[in-house]
Amino acid sequence: MSTPEELARINIDRQLTACGWIVQSRAEMNLYAARGVAVREFPLETGEADYLLFVDRKAVGVVEAKPEGVTLSGVADQAAKYSVGLPNNIPHVTLPLPFLYESTGVETFFRDERDPEPRSR
Repeated sequence: MSTPEELARINIDRQLTACGWIVQSRAEMNLYAARGVAVREFPLETGEADYLLFVDRKAVGVVEAKPEGVTLSGVADQAAKYSVGLPNNIPHVTLPLPFLYESTGVETFFRDERDPEPRSR
């Protein structure tokens, strides 16, 4: 039986795939596989992002996965922490990464760090 967090990741994988992302593990990472690649469990200097999002081979955002029932507003700081922890050898659009998501696989919050007053919505 899957844990609640594993179920969330299964749902998030399906949602990312339905939106056109190629979802990969870190071991099989191939940024040339598609224009949008989501890499699971990516190690960062500030922890491990559940998903690191790449567009055109540059990191653009993170997804923090939580089990259904978790209040997502309480994990926004965790996604923000990951947005600045990118290793120097990973190409990126800007730091902090601009697109931050928190998701249970049922509910998803999004924040655009380029906004003058960024907030999850």
